[in-house]
Amino acid sequence: MMLKEIKGRAVIIAISEFHSRHGESLEHRKGVKRDANRLFKVLSRLGYTVSLNMDISAKEIKEIYQNESKLPQGECFISILSSHGDEGLIYDFYGKPVLLRDLYNILAPHNSPLLAGVPKLFFVQACRGAQFDEGVFLETDGDACPTDAFSLSLNLPTDSVLMFASSEGHVAFQNPVGSVFLQTLCNLLEGEERNLELNQILTRLAHMVAYAFQSQGQYRGYKEMPCYTTNLTRELHPFRQS
Repeated sequence: MMLKEIKGRAVIIAISEFHSRHGESLEHRKGVKRDANRLFKVLSRLGYTVSLNMDISAKEIKEIYQNESKLPQGECFISILSSHGDEGLIYDFYGKPVLLRDLYNILAPHNSPLLAGVPKLFFVQACRGAQFDEGVFLETDGDACPTDAFSLSLNLPTDSVLMFASSEGHVAFQNPVGSVFLQTLCNLLEGEERNLELNQILTRLAHMVAYAFQSQGQYRGYKEMPCYTTNLTRELHPFRQS
């Protein structure tokens, strides 16, 4: 009997409840379980071995990454982080900050030889500041995303892609039906778009969120602009099914 080769490994870390050990806790994030469960199903169907982790501590988050760094890998490694956050960090179950660069460093080649040369995709659903994106139309010859991609790339392990739900300094919206960023990603991976090259998928994801989404309720009328940076040096089809 032949063993089925895994397409890759995926780690989902999603924080919906917060219980501060000191003072007031961060607000409950509605729709997080919907996002996490759908991602688990979608990635599993695409051939990934998926680890789903809900409402855990900073110590547990780092331990999960350290364990992953020691496991045999397939064609690609995917990490999805969903929580409250700020620029360069997310918050754990207790409201303690977890620096993203510390997680990237765990997966760097010198710490994780098994991941050397393996493409690593990071998707982060978390605020990067407190600004609201009002959505303006510009004529520009530059990148439509004003994030400092160079500084972000400095912290990334080699062969990586990092995509945020929002641009630098801005909030990322989380709704009871799920986040527009992660739900749109799932829509693409369930459609024919999954067969596209990775940059094409991410560009479509950014376009769909930026142009189709507008916040409702208390913060009615605001937009969201996903941004990504990469140090990959080759084309990649991480979700293509033969």
